[in-house]
Amino acid sequence: MAKLISGKAVSAALRTQIREETAALRENHGIHPGLAVVLVGNDPASQIYVRNKQKACEEVGFRAFEYRLNENSTQEQLLDLIRVLNKDDKVHGILVQLPLPKHIDEQTVILTITPEKDVDAFHPMNVGRIMIGNYEFLPCTPAGVMELIDSTGVDLNGANCVVVGRSNIVGKPMAMLLLHRNATVTICHSRTRNLAEVCAGADILVSAVGKPHFIRADMVKDGAVVIDVGMNHDENGKLCGDVEFAEVEPKASYITPVPGGVGPMTITMLLKNTLHAAKLMNHLDD
Repeated sequence: MAKLISGKAVSAALRTQIREETAALRENHGIHPGLAVVLVGNDPASQIYVRNKQKACEEVGFRAFEYRLNENSTQEQLLDLIRVLNKDDKVHGILVQLPLPKHIDEQTVILTITPEKDVDAFHPMNVGRIMIGNYEFLPCTPAGVMELIDSTGVDLNGANCVVVGRSNIVGKPMAMLLLHRNATVTICHSRTRNLAEVCAGADILVSAVGKPHFIRADMVKDGAVVIDVGMNHDENGKLCGDVEFAEVEPKASYITPVPGGVGPMTITMLLKNTLHAAKLMNHLDD
């Protein structure tokens, strides 16, 4: 039976470290890390995410600045707010909660956030720096996955890794982070031929397709490390991942549960990025 990789445990340890570093930053340098979260509209899921981010900030000793715009706010109103936050010395990280209302162009918003405060790492400059391996910020979910893999002690050097999913937020950067650690990486997607066969060759399998129970036992090699990034709901409305857990767990050496696996890591890595941004803005070596 596979060993469970507890995102809650890894996340808790990282948050303790972040809280200690934040206290030292305030005491030794008078710097109080601050994260600005902008929410446009009334999407219920987005409201929950924003509330969780605020609570996480409080937990580690950050300032949390919340800005709520109604769903009819214009794109220019949002861009004006971002420009103000770009210049605010108390704000070290800016996060605009996605998705945005249809009349607002997501890419224009991302481009307006200064790269030094782009703690989501969505700005093309930060994306490009990830590609060449000279980055300051990593996208939160792939960075969290790397922490979970590292917690197992599994050696990535030369490992055969398969990433299922090619999104800009998870799949593509996930592949690059594994590649930077000397893994051999295959990215699979909806048009991949012999998908099950490709997945079954993986020492480390990362699934980020957003389809309930998509990864079955025949797609998993004996002893593989299986990371389930999926956050889906099954036919009964119950939260589940991409992996058919009951089938796959007996074959894997390590596996992440859903919930309690990758999920807790995402906000924690956002906190880590914000702390790093505060140090960079004040010319402090990390």
